[in-house]
Amino acid sequence: MKVIAVVDEENYITPLEYGNSIMEIDSESKEIREYENPGFGAPFGGKERAMQGILGLNADAMIVKEGVLCPGSYHMSLGKMKYIPVEEEKLDDVLKNLNELEGKTQPELDITMWRE
Repeated sequence: MKVIAVVDEENYITPLEYGNSIMEIDSESKEIREYENPGFGAPFGGKERAMQGILGLNADAMIVKEGVLCPGSYHMSLGKMKYIPVEEEKLDDVLKNLNELEGKTQPELDITMWRE
């Protein structure tokens, strides 16, 4: 499974426009690729630009926390990938439990996860 997370320079999972990197994790091979986030630092439309870049990677799922997505970015991705809600702050902590978390993928998120 190909999983995406948006992180800052300290590997904290961040809202789409605040993370400078999009991390693509292959859960089978454990290979991680890093991509520049096209929405990083954009005061308007940053989340949507980031999501457009993410969708271009054809990921199976995305690691999300409350506030990572906005209504626009959520609806752009709805039906094109699944979501893995997490409580962890750092990507390193998520990766330790990735196999377990894969079983918790969801096709949709509760509105509290993406409302502004």
